[in-house]
Amino acid sequence: MQTMACFIVALGQIVLFGFIAGAKGKACDIYASVGESVTLSFDYEGLTKSHFLRWTHNSTIVFFRAQNSVKPGKPEDITPTGSLLLKSVKLQSSGTYQANAMYSNGTMDKTWTAQLCVMENVPKPRVNYSCGTNVIKLNCEVSMSDGVFFSWTRDKKLLPSETRQTLSISLSDLKEDIDFSCSVANKVSAKSSDTVRPTCTAPMVYFKTKTVLGVLAGGAGLIFLLLVIIVVLCRSLRRAKSSMQLSDRVEFKKREAESIPEYENIHNVETYSSPSPQPSPRACYQNISKLDVGTDSKSPQLSTATEGQQVSPVPKPRTKHAKTQNI
Repeated sequence: MQTMACFIVALGQIVLFGFIAGAKGKACDIYASVGESVTLSFDYEGLTKSHFLRWTHNSTIVFFRAQNSVKPGKPEDITPTGSLLLKSVKLQSSGTYQANAMYSNGTMDKTWTAQLCVMENVPKPRVNYSCGTNVIKLNCEVSMSDGVFFSWTRDKKLLPSETRQTLSISLSDLKEDIDFSCSVANKVSAKSSDTVRPTCTAPMVYFKTKTVLGVLAGGAGLIFLLLVIIVVLCRSLRRAKSSMQLSDRVEFKKREAESIPEYENIHNVETYSSPSPQPSPRACYQNISKLDVGTDSKSPQLSTATEGQQVSPVPKPRTKHAKTQNI
């Protein structure tokens, strides 16, 4: 379908350029490709065997029939209406052809003239491209360029304004899924190239809006992620520092608590070893009086106190009801 569409486009251009050429002045009335068979249509219905029929090519007689005699040429080269059949034409077959139908007395009955142009078929073109700074240039390569018309298609759509051999496309308008092809045509044939998908990379300035927004969004997301990581790390460091300070405080209090008993023991030892003051004679006398009144069992504390100290003899006071007791 694509080849047929390109061929129809090329034929349309052939007709268009043929019309323009005809408006400027007829150069060729009939076009034929090399190796093709062409019929030069004289089509004279009133032609009879009594007429003299003559065909000339560039003023050279190529066919002459007088009644039943044919020389030069062959009888099968002429149709009943006098048209000339040319088989397997060559480039040299191009030129002016003229047909003359005359009466037997030599007077002219009807004449016909046409210009035949024989051309070679165009070869299949090929598209190549080159990447520039801001544009991409596509070139339609073909081995013959004389008398050739060019056309371009973009995604199978004809570009009417592009009729040159080269095509320039801005990189900002270039998409990854765009195909290009070119067609070449002359008056007798048309051929289309294979499709080409350029892969030029646009510069940073010509990035698409979606691409730029995507890059910006990705950068903002990365920055936000880094900020979250930094905040989490800072909080973790603060918690670790607080835990260390709390641990140090607990350890300090523990050590302080462990050091208090040692201090109390030392203080008790010092208190125990310090000499007690000597009791007054009256205190000793009262203690001895309590011993006489109480039971015979001795208090451990008093025994300990009396054993630890040597009490000097105290003179007995003179009382009226004093009971004597040996100490």
